Amino acid sequence: MADKPASSVNARRIITDQECQAMIQKSLRTPMVRFLRQQLEKAGCPIGDNFFRAVYCHQKMQGAYISGEGVTVCTNYIRIQDEVNQVVTHELIHAYDDCRAANLEWTRCAHHACSEIRAAHLSGDCHYKRELLRGFTKFGGQGKECVRRRVMQSLATNPDCAGTAAKDTIEAVWDKCYNDKQPFDREP
Repeated sequence: MADKPASSVNARRIITDQECQAMIQKSLRTPMVRFLRQQLEKAGCPIGDNFFRAVYCHQKMQGAYISGEGVTVCTNYIRIQDEVNQVVTHELIHAYDDCRAANLEWTRCAHHACSEIRAAHLSGDCHYKRELLRGFTKFGGQGKECVRRRVMQSLATNPDCAGTAAKDTIEAVWDKCYNDKQPFDREP
């Protein structure tokens, strides 16, 4: 049996750190990212361009926010500019949460869950178009289902949220966190 051609849908070209860094710089000019950076500055947490790094990641993820360090965009799980824009936006919402909550502890399941709910909801990560591209085609309520699914995926990486703790925590903080639109005045 012949191997699949390199142009197969399953083949993924890994972009270089330099290509990804250029994509990050382009994302910094998008209206949503510019708005979030302005809001971080207003909240007393200005960030520079060196806050964002393109790196090869060993965990299967597109990016991460690390308190006190910045935003990482994973070159091996990013393919196009839209994905970089999405990751940067999502992670900046985490940075905003970290800035405005003096006592945010990422190891605490409730804190982690709340920020993930907000980031998945407010970043556009669960927009219908993105869900359709992921293979989720439900017409009613897909946004909230997506947020719950994405939050569960993220909490699975937190040892303090093992088993039913993640699901119970999401339910406990859902209303407060899902309805918290800051720094936006309405759902973007």
